[in-house]
Amino acid sequence: MLILKLALRNLLGAGLRTWLNVFVLSLSYVVIIYINGMLEGWNRQAKSDMIHWQTGEGQLWQKNYDPLDPFTLQESLAPIPDELAPAVKSGDLAPVLIAMASFYPEGRIQSILLKGISGNQKVVDIPTASFSENGSDIPAVIGNRMAESNKIKLGDLITVRWRDHNGTFDAADVRVMAIFKTNVPTVDAGQIWIPLGKMQEMLGVPGKATILIARKSSLLNYSGNDWISKNFKFLTAEIDQIIKTKSFGSSILYVVLLLLAMLAIFDTQVLAIFRRQREIGTQIALGMTRWQVVRLFTTEGAMNAVLAALMAAAYGIPFLASQAANGIPMPKSTDTMGFAVAEKIFPVYSLGLIGITILLVLITATVVSYIPSRRIAKMNPTEAIKGKIQ
Repeated sequence: MLILKLALRNLLGAGLRTWLNVFVLSLSYVVIIYINGMLEGWNRQAKSDMIHWQTGEGQLWQKNYDPLDPFTLQESLAPIPDELAPAVKSGDLAPVLIAMASFYPEGRIQSILLKGISGNQKVVDIPTASFSENGSDIPAVIGNRMAESNKIKLGDLITVRWRDHNGTFDAADVRVMAIFKTNVPTVDAGQIWIPLGKMQEMLGVPGKATILIARKSSLLNYSGNDWISKNFKFLTAEIDQIIKTKSFGSSILYVVLLLLAMLAIFDTQVLAIFRRQREIGTQIALGMTRWQVVRLFTTEGAMNAVLAALMAAAYGIPFLASQAANGIPMPKSTDTMGFAVAEKIFPVYSLGLIGITILLVLITATVVSYIPSRRIAKMNPTEAIKGKIQ
């Protein structure tokens, strides 16, 4: 307790030098927590959006299906298993039939993915209920990115051309019954959604699908020759890799801040030992052991981290709480990145993240303070009182 009191008195007595060190160190706290909280918030939002719009709780893929190779779509068809028919009927399993197609916006040709999905599905948020308002036209729903990039409006007729299962080209007009807004571009850009039954009829593949999106992970337990189970972790591996890469890149910023703060503490300790030789010698002469003095100087350095945590809390808590409540606006250019990014990211600051950050900075500050303080153990108290370091 005596060492703690002496350390605190010495730090406060140093004045501006102490508070400059503390401020730089407090920035490290806030930046580390802010960046990691933002990435964790993005991770959770992206996965939540993907569950609601694209992946569900998992999917069953036809064995030939490769989302990165559109040329496999012609062969990526299989009958929907009879065992899963009750789940399809109840809406807990959403069959999706995918095919390459073209459409003609403003007199030009553009390749798209034509996707058929059951109108009664309850798995994803695509507004398939709009299929019931079709009248005599083939109903379709598209995303806002698709609509904006091709100047399509609600109620417009779109001419779509496709190749059926026998390789014969055909074309028809579809009417846009709904335009949905989503943060997941992989269900939006370059895609038109129509009723599953109608698309099966257009392709000449009754009862077949390309993928089955599950509302419950238990539905993935089905095993068959034509279908391969893909769990949620597999389907979100790409976003996990992006978050991992971003975490590594952003760590450079707060490592630089941390190193600057540690350098300041190191220099302060070296200068303190040089300027306080007489004080050190007097303390040893009055009965303190050399290692007690070493602990005193190490404690002073460590208390920089404690004071920095208090300062960071003073201005960091209001700032971080405001960001968590109001979100961090993302630029519109993120729409073209190809992965789920919301208009605002709401950071998530867990107690574990805060605790680990405080512990990391505290340990680092303590180690950096101890390194120059070891020199005290080799000092001769008589020479130190004279102001001469041996």
